[in-house]
Parts: sequence; C-alpha cells; structure tokens
Amino acid sequence: MQHHSEFTLNIPESDKPRLIIVGGGFGGAHLLRSISKKDFQVVLLDRYNYHTFQPLLYQVATAGLEPDSVAGPLRKIMDPENDVYFRMVTVERVIPSKNEVETNAGSLKYDYLVIATGAKMNFFGNKSIAENSFPLKQVTHALDLRSHIFQQFERLEVSRRGLKNSAPINFVVVGAGPTGVEVCGALAELKYHALRKDYPELDIRKVKIYLVEGMDCVLPAMSEKAGEKAHMYLKKMGVQVVLNTMIEEYDGQTATLNNGNKILTKTLIWAAGVKGNVPEGFENGSIKKGKLVVNEFHQVQKGKSTDDVFKRIFAIGDVSFMTTDIYEVGLPGLAQVAIQQGKHMARNLKRMAKNHSPKKFRYKNKGVMATVGKNKAIADLPGNIKVFGFAGWLLWMVVHLLFLVGFRNKAVVFANWIWNYFTYDRGIRLILRPSPKEKDQISEKMELEMNEAKG
Repeated sequence: MQHHSEFTLNIPESDKPRLIIVGGGFGGAHLLRSISKKDFQVVLLDRYNYHTFQPLLYQVATAGLEPDSVAGPLRKIMDPENDVYFRMVTVERVIPSKNEVETNAGSLKYDYLVIATGAKMNFFGNKSIAENSFPLKQVTHALDLRSHIFQQFERLEVSRRGLKNSAPINFVVVGAGPTGVEVCGALAELKYHALRKDYPELDIRKVKIYLVEGMDCVLPAMSEKAGEKAHMYLKKMGVQVVLNTMIEEYDGQTATLNNGNKILTKTLIWAAGVKGNVPEGFENGSIKKGKLVVNEFHQVQKGKSTDDVFKRIFAIGDVSFMTTDIYEVGLPGLAQVAIQQGKHMARNLKRMAKNHSPKKFRYKNKGVMATVGKNKAIADLPGNIKVFGFAGWLLWMVVHLLFLVGFRNKAVVFANWIWNYFTYDRGIRLILRPSPKEKDQISEKMELEMNEAKG
C-alpha cells in the first residue's frame, strides 16, 4: 500500500489504498455503491457528471422521455465524508509502470484501478457513416437525433412544396439488435400518432422506416422465436425490414447498400455495433475485439500468456472481454453483466484488501428482452422461457424501472409511460438545439431547389 501525499486533482492524502474507478456507467456505479468505504479511498473519474440509463435513450430520441429522467447525477451516489470523491475529467492514458492515470487535468496515482468506461460506437472504419449517421450511445446523441427528426418536418411545413407534396421522408435504422428494433418501434408509433396529429397536412404514407441488418434475422443474439416475433411486430407496424444487407456508404443524403440499391434519407441511425472505450496505454496483447482482455478475476491481461496479468488493474462491463465455458466468444454486452461484475468486483477488492484470494466471476443469466412498442415486447428468460406481447411488455417495464437510478427518475418515467399508454401522446416534441449535422444547415433556398428537383 502506498501513502499518498500529492494533491493532484485536489484529492487529499489518505492512509488507505486508493481505488480509482474510471467510468460511472452500470459497472462503475454499482461498484461504487457496493465497495467497502472503510477499506479504500475511492475516486470516481468520468467525463460527464451523470450516470446514463442507456437502454432508454431511444425514448429520449423519439420524444417519449426527457433526458433528465434517464440520467442521474453521479454526486448523488457519492459520500465525501467516507473518503469518496468524484472528478469530472477525461482519462487520456493509463501508465501501468507508474501506477498512474493521466487525465486532461493532471495525473493521479492509484493502488487499484478499475476501468469501467463502457463501449463506444463501432463504425468498422467506414468514415462516411461515422461522419453523417446518428449514433445513439449518449444523452447528447439522443437530443441531437430528436431535434433533427422534428426539424425536418418543421422545415418542410414552411417550404414551398410543403408536407403534402414533399418527397418521401425515409428513416433508416442500421442493426436489428434490441436497440435497432426498439428505435424502429418508437419511430413507427411516432409516425402514426404524434406526427399525424402535429402535421395534419402530412401524407403519412410518405414517412417510411427501414431496418437494415447484415445477418439473416432480427434480434440475432436472442432466440429464433424471439426474432421471428419481433420481425412480425415490425412488419405489422409498417417497418420495412431488409436482411442480409449492409450499408456501404452514406453521404448524409443517400444510403448505398451492398446489393446496389440506394435509399434517399437524411436520417440514418447507427445501431450496428460497438467496441470497448479503451483508454490509451495498453499493448495489443491486452486488447481483443476492441476490448480489454480480462481473466475471471477481472484482471487485465498483460501479455499473450493468460497468466501474465496486471495484478491491480481491472476492467468490467462493456470495455472488458471475458470468456467462460458457456460464453466462449465473450460475455454479452448487457447492463446486467456490468452490474453483476461491479458488485463482484467490490467483494473481490474487499478480500484483496484483507490479503485473501479473490473469487472467480460467474455470470448469472437473468434473461434478455426487447420492446417493439405498446403491448409488444419479447423476453428470453432462463429455463428456455419465452414471454411475448403484453406480458413481455409489462415485464420489460418493471425490469427497466427497477434499474433506473433514483426514485424521482422511476416516478417520472412511470408517469410518462402511463400517459403515453392511454393517450399515445409523445409530449416532449421540443427542438432545444439545432442538429449538428451539416445537412441540417441547408438554406431554405437550397431546400426548395432540392424539393423541386425530386418532384
């Protein structure tokens, strides 16, 4: 154990070993809540001062929820009196040889380091998609997409051709995993209810939603029956599902598919892949599939040998790559994995602080679920139990409410869901910020010319 005397980042000295947690997502937040404060000085570092409940970001993007109902201040789960500190900084590099992390505000020594930085979008090296598509991984992404969606309709309403005579308005969602399916379902409900009400001149048939998936089924990570059910729900809601197809290029106006077809769209939502948000400072032997390779104690692999690990550097959640006998290609990227790893990491750190051997992590699969809309959800539960329709939707609601951070967020989200259920009214259709995409800055004159050319 080191005795710390430096005041970098204004962290006071302590006789206790310093635990640095990088990232306040599911893994980091549950580790922070579960860690024994009497055994460690705990420092949480994150570039944002809030925890984001990512499974509900799509509802922020489609005007179902406000951003503050899916985000909670990290300082609410801090306890400074127990030697726990939060600093809003960006971790730029880890220096294992010095037991140090470098941030944009200075360096900080650690005795134990847990990297819980989650995942970021993976565009698979496609620059045109990375620059022009809409990702959905952060609150800011959801707000950008929400503004962009409604700006399109507001701008069309004042153009010379107007909503009635406009060209088709296409939304393209790439990736038929739970996020892609849920986004399509929410857009379909928005189309048939809120848009029809807000823009009575709009020919609703001109609003089309495409779901593009490279594999041959919807929800490929779930059971075959779940995928078939989700596919059926989407077709009933008017979503055009395009399987065995990939997007080759997207310039902000046209999505080019690998089968040669093109879809005119100003809105391409990317939900087709993520990779670990790995800080710099690790060699290739520590990284696989864009994530930090860890053993069953969460220790980051140092070299090619599985026994060669960093003894005091750990990774949990989506940034980590852990294989087991059951999950030979790695644990799934689910919130439940990160939550269980965070709690297990806390117990292991307590054991290590008392010079006891850590215990291996065993993931307990509690099921996977996705919702396509009101009364339409799919759940694969342990024991090969499948739940669909209204029962699945109720189960999905209960589970998501339980894992939201804070009573206020639970109450606000529940109230919004009840209101939406009976009224179909997505009441938060506010354009609070201009869309960041360059294509949204087109002048009215250019917009009119484009409409005339298409007409």
